[in-house]
Amino acid sequence: MTSRTRSRWILLLIAALFTAPFAIALYLHYAGWQPARTKNYGELLHPVRDLRDVRFTRADGSRFEFHHEDHVWRVLVAPPTDCGASCDQLADKLRRIWVGLGRKADDVQVLWVGAVSIPGFRALIPLSADPPFAARLADTAHADAIPVYIVDPTGYVILRYAPGFNPRDLRRDLAQLLGGGASE
Repeated sequence: MTSRTRSRWILLLIAALFTAPFAIALYLHYAGWQPARTKNYGELLHPVRDLRDVRFTRADGSRFEFHHEDHVWRVLVAPPTDCGASCDQLADKLRRIWVGLGRKADDVQVLWVGAVSIPGFRALIPLSADPPFAARLADTAHADAIPVYIVDPTGYVILRYAPGFNPRDLRRDLAQLLGGGASE
Protein backbone atom coordinates (compact mmCIF):
# COMPACT_ATOMS: atom_id res chain seq x y z
CA MET A 1 0.00 0.00 0.00
CA THR A 2 1.41 3.30 -1.01
CA SER A 3 1.69 6.29 1.23
CA ARG A 4 -0.97 8.13 -0.73
CA THR A 5 -3.48 5.24 -0.51
CA ARG A 6 -2.86 4.87 3.23
CA SER A 7 -3.41 8.61 3.73
CA ARG A 8 -6.72 8.42 1.87
CA TRP A 9 -7.89 5.52 4.05
CA ILE A 10 -7.00 7.44 7.19
CA LEU A 11 -8.85 10.51 5.90
CA LEU A 12 -11.94 8.38 5.14
CA LEU A 13 -11.76 6.78 8.58
CA ILE A 14 -11.60 10.19 10.26
CA ALA A 15 -14.54 11.43 8.17
CA ALA A 16 -16.53 8.30 9.11
CA LEU A 17 -15.81 8.86 12.80
CA PHE A 18 -17.25 12.38 12.58
CA THR A 19 -20.31 11.55 10.46
CA ALA A 20 -21.32 8.24 12.09
CA PRO A 21 -22.92 9.82 15.20
CA PHE A 22 -25.03 12.14 13.01
CA ALA A 23 -26.13 9.25 10.81
CA ILE A 24 -27.07 7.16 13.85
CA ALA A 25 -28.97 10.10 15.40
CA LEU A 26 -30.91 10.68 12.18
CA TYR A 27 -31.78 7.01 11.94
CA LEU A 28 -33.02 6.89 15.56
CA HIS A 29 -35.00 10.10 15.11
CA TYR A 30 -36.81 8.92 11.99
CA ALA A 31 -37.33 5.44 13.44
CA GLY A 32 -39.25 7.08 16.31
CA TRP A 33 -36.99 5.86 19.11
CA GLN A 34 -37.36 7.62 22.45
CA PRO A 35 -35.29 7.00 25.58
CA ALA A 36 -37.05 4.91 28.23
CA ARG A 37 -36.25 7.39 31.00
CA THR A 38 -35.74 11.11 30.83
CA LYS A 39 -33.78 13.18 33.32
CA ASN A 40 -36.79 14.84 34.91
CA TYR A 41 -38.53 13.16 37.84
CA GLY A 42 -41.88 14.89 37.47
CA GLU A 43 -44.38 13.96 34.79
CA LEU A 44 -43.84 16.12 31.72
CA LEU A 45 -47.18 17.61 30.68
CA HIS A 46 -47.99 17.40 27.00
CA PRO A 47 -49.42 19.74 25.95
CA VAL A 48 -48.23 22.27 28.50
CA ARG A 49 -50.91 24.32 30.26
CA ASP A 50 -50.94 28.08 29.67
CA LEU A 51 -51.67 30.18 32.78
CA ARG A 52 -50.69 33.57 31.37
CA ASP A 53 -54.26 34.78 30.97
CA VAL A 54 -55.54 33.43 34.32
CA ARG A 55 -56.25 36.25 36.74
CA PHE A 56 -54.31 35.59 39.95
CA THR A 57 -54.83 37.91 42.91
CA ARG A 58 -52.46 38.17 45.89
CA ALA A 59 -53.71 38.22 49.47
CA ASP A 60 -53.29 42.03 49.54
CA GLY A 61 -55.54 42.41 46.49
CA SER A 62 -52.81 43.19 43.95
CA ARG A 63 -52.60 41.20 40.74
CA PHE A 64 -49.94 38.53 40.26
CA GLU A 65 -48.47 38.23 36.76
CA PHE A 66 -45.79 36.10 35.19
CA HIS A 67 -42.72 37.95 33.89
CA HIS A 68 -40.18 35.89 31.97
CA GLU A 69 -37.56 38.59 32.55
CA ASP A 70 -37.27 37.73 36.25
CA HIS A 71 -36.22 34.12 35.49
CA VAL A 72 -38.16 32.84 38.49
CA TRP A 73 -39.56 29.31 38.40
CA ARG A 74 -42.74 28.65 40.33
CA VAL A 75 -44.02 25.65 42.23
CA LEU A 76 -47.81 25.70 42.02
CA VAL A 77 -50.17 24.12 44.54
CA ALA A 78 -53.95 24.31 44.21
CA PRO A 79 -55.32 22.37 47.21
CA PRO A 80 -58.98 22.08 48.15
CA THR A 81 -60.21 24.40 50.89
CA ASP A 82 -60.73 21.60 53.42
CA CYS A 83 -57.34 19.86 53.33
CA GLY A 84 -56.20 20.72 56.88
CA ALA A 85 -53.21 18.69 58.10
CA SER A 86 -52.25 17.42 54.65
CA CYS A 87 -51.89 21.05 53.46
CA ASP A 88 -49.73 21.88 56.46
CA GLN A 89 -47.50 18.87 55.77
CA LEU A 90 -47.20 19.75 52.07
CA ALA A 91 -46.40 23.40 52.84
CA ASP A 92 -43.68 22.31 55.27
CA LYS A 93 -42.30 19.91 52.66
CA LEU A 94 -42.15 22.71 50.09
CA ARG A 95 -40.45 25.03 52.58
CA ARG A 96 -37.79 22.38 53.21
CA ILE A 97 -37.26 21.92 49.47
CA TRP A 98 -36.94 25.68 49.03
CA VAL A 99 -34.39 25.94 51.86
CA GLY A 100 -32.51 22.97 50.35
CA LEU A 101 -31.97 24.92 47.14
CA GLY A 102 -29.51 27.15 48.98
CA ARG A 103 -28.32 30.20 47.06
CA LYS A 104 -30.67 29.36 44.16
CA ALA A 105 -33.74 29.50 46.41
CA ASP A 106 -34.46 33.13 45.48
CA ASP A 107 -35.10 31.99 41.91
CA VAL A 108 -38.09 29.90 43.06
CA GLN A 109 -41.49 30.97 44.35
CA VAL A 110 -44.26 28.77 45.71
CA LEU A 111 -47.68 29.84 44.45
CA TRP A 112 -50.37 28.53 46.79
CA VAL A 113 -53.92 28.97 45.51
CA GLY A 114 -55.81 29.41 48.76
CA ALA A 115 -55.08 30.51 52.30
CA VAL A 116 -51.85 29.33 53.95
CA SER A 117 -49.31 30.76 56.34
CA ILE A 118 -45.86 29.35 57.06
CA PRO A 119 -43.71 31.68 59.20
CA GLY A 120 -40.26 32.33 57.74
CA PHE A 121 -41.18 31.10 54.26
CA ARG A 122 -40.80 34.30 52.26
CA ALA A 123 -41.12 32.58 48.86
CA LEU A 124 -44.67 31.42 49.63
CA ILE A 125 -47.24 33.55 47.81
CA PRO A 126 -50.90 32.89 48.69
CA LEU A 127 -53.16 33.61 45.73
CA SER A 128 -56.72 33.37 44.60
CA ALA A 129 -57.56 32.56 41.00
CA ASP A 130 -60.50 33.04 38.68
CA PRO A 131 -62.83 30.04 38.17
CA PRO A 132 -61.46 28.66 34.85
CA PHE A 133 -58.08 28.11 36.54
CA ALA A 134 -58.80 24.60 37.87
CA ALA A 135 -59.75 23.35 34.39
CA ARG A 136 -56.23 24.21 33.15
CA LEU A 137 -54.53 21.79 35.55
CA ALA A 138 -53.97 18.14 34.75
CA ASP A 139 -56.12 16.86 37.63
CA THR A 140 -58.18 17.97 40.60
CA ALA A 141 -56.82 18.02 44.14
CA HIS A 142 -58.55 16.24 47.00
CA ALA A 143 -57.88 16.62 50.73
CA ASP A 144 -55.72 13.48 50.80
CA ALA A 145 -54.28 13.81 47.27
CA ILE A 146 -52.72 17.15 46.33
CA PRO A 147 -50.66 17.31 43.13
CA VAL A 148 -47.85 19.85 42.73
CA TYR A 149 -46.81 21.56 39.49
CA ILE A 150 -43.77 23.43 38.16
CA VAL A 151 -44.52 26.58 36.17
CA ASP A 152 -41.83 28.10 33.95
CA PRO A 153 -41.01 31.83 34.15
CA THR A 154 -43.37 32.66 31.29
CA GLY A 155 -46.46 31.06 32.87
CA TYR A 156 -46.64 27.57 31.35
CA VAL A 157 -47.24 24.54 33.58
CA ILE A 158 -44.66 22.01 32.42
CA LEU A 159 -44.24 19.34 35.12
CA ARG A 160 -46.65 17.56 37.45
CA TYR A 161 -45.85 15.66 40.65
CA ALA A 162 -48.45 13.13 41.71
CA PRO A 163 -49.85 13.22 45.25
CA GLY A 164 -47.41 11.63 47.67
CA PHE A 165 -44.39 12.52 45.51
CA ASN A 166 -40.84 12.21 46.82
CA PRO A 167 -39.65 15.74 47.81
CA ARG A 168 -36.14 14.87 46.63
CA ASP A 169 -37.48 14.46 43.08
CA LEU A 170 -38.95 17.96 43.06
CA ARG A 171 -35.74 19.41 44.48
CA ARG A 172 -33.65 17.62 41.84
CA ASP A 173 -35.82 18.92 39.01
CA LEU A 174 -35.74 22.46 40.39
CA ALA A 175 -31.94 22.31 40.79
CA GLN A 176 -31.64 21.14 37.18
CA LEU A 177 -33.95 23.91 35.92
CA LEU A 178 -32.02 26.52 37.89
CA GLY A 179 -28.78 25.42 36.27
CA GLY A 180 -27.16 24.01 39.38
CA GLY A 181 -27.43 20.35 38.48
CA ALA A 182 -29.01 17.73 40.69
CA SER A 183 -27.30 18.14 44.03
CA GLU A 184 -27.74 15.62 46.79
